[in-house]
Amino acid sequence: MSYDWDEKPELNITPLVDVMLVLLVVLMVIAPNIMYEENIKLPQGSASQQLSKIPPVHITIDKERNVKVNKDIYLLNAFMDNFSLYANKLNKKATVLISADKRLDYGVVMSVLAAVKQAGFTEVSLATNG
Repeated sequence: MSYDWDEKPELNITPLVDVMLVLLVVLMVIAPNIMYEENIKLPQGSASQQLSKIPPVHITIDKERNVKVNKDIYLLNAFMDNFSLYANKLNKKATVLISADKRLDYGVVMSVLAAVKQAGFTEVSLATNG
């Protein structure tokens, strides 16, 4: 019996690949279910006052040009002066929501918007239907 020196030994890697695929599938199934949780105690914050929610200011303009601010009703002609006085009681960081009838002239809504801006409010939204 003679040995052929040109013949190279081969390694059968098929069982190794099968085992690795099974381990990969097991890892893929288990990984989403692993939950890591560490209970920690957070230090007490230095802020002594909690942030409070500022109530928004609702302004509604109907087709007869009556302006309603929250629950107070004003005529459009006197709205700018009255709103300046009314705004002194409000927080200027509050959001102002303006709802206007679609049949109104664009200038009417712009005059109300100018009064709100002049009173010092910076966050103003125009409400739409939809």
